[in-house]
Amino acid sequence: MPRAWVFGDNISTDLIIPGRYLVERDPESLAKHAMEGADPDFAENVEEGDIIVAGKNFGCGSSREHAPIALKTAGVSTIVAESFARIFYRNAINQGVPVLELPRVREEFESGDQIEVNLDEGIVKNLRSGKELKAKPLPPLLKDIVSAGSLLDYLKEK
Repeated sequence: MPRAWVFGDNISTDLIIPGRYLVERDPESLAKHAMEGADPDFAENVEEGDIIVAGKNFGCGSSREHAPIALKTAGVSTIVAESFARIFYRNAINQGVPVLELPRVREEFESGDQIEVNLDEGIVKNLRSGKELKAKPLPPLLKDIVSAGSLLDYLKEK
């Protein structure tokens, strides 16, 4: 069962993947440093399917596709945040990482809580507390891009 990794407000792309690693082009190399600026142990402990739960303005800062690539390759399956920096939101979708905006979601989770996300319905559930939250689901086109694996994969299909 996926676990929640809870982060605060204003998690910048530099916290997600520090600038010194931008010379790396291999996704596996980037994944080894995912969230290093916010939690140095994240990359070693995140498991396939885990979900990031965050506060406001997740992915602020510079526009770097490296950030969602590092998270996806590290195993993050979804990011649920109170709000996203617009460029990160679209970079995540383009890299095939589903993102949901949900006000006050961070208040409902602690790191390590088991979490369940239904992307089609926008339902986010904390299995520890039993609390179920409703986010606005992704629009159909963005859902199609994520389902294809990335924007490039989606375009190849079309």
